[in-house]
Amino acid sequence: VQLQASGGGLVQAGDSLRLSCAASGRIADYYMAWFRQPPGKEREFVATSARRSASGITSYADGVKGRFTISRDNAKNTVYLQMNSLKPEDTAVYYCASGVPALSARSQMSAYRYWGQGTLVTVSS
Repeated sequence: VQLQASGGGLVQAGDSLRLSCAASGRIADYYMAWFRQPPGKEREFVATSARRSASGITSYADGVKGRFTISRDNAKNTVYLQMNSLKPEDTAVYYCASGVPALSARSQMSAYRYWGQGTLVTVSS
C-alpha cells in the first residue's frame, strides 16, 4: 500500500486545515493513523481510526483532543485529519500510516507498516 499525504501549508494560530492521505489500495481493513514530527523532536502519535471490523473507533493524543478529527472514506481509500484551532506547537511534518496494530499498540509507530511521505504544517503565532 502506498500512501500520499497532502494538504499541509502555512497558517496562522487559530486557523483550520484539513490533511488528506490517499492510499493506493483498500483501507477498510486497516487502521489508519496520523503521526507528526515537530522540528527537532521525535515523531509522535496524533490520531488513529480503527478498521471497519473494529467499528472505525477513533483515538487521539491528549494534546489534540477536541481540536483534531480523524475520518475516513473507505470508498475513496482516503483518510483525513481536520485540524481546528491550530497552535504554533502543532507545527510539524504530518505523516499518515496504515497497519493492523494490536489494540494496545495503536498509538505506537512500530505498529504501522505503511507510511506516507509527510506534509508540512506550519502555524505562525
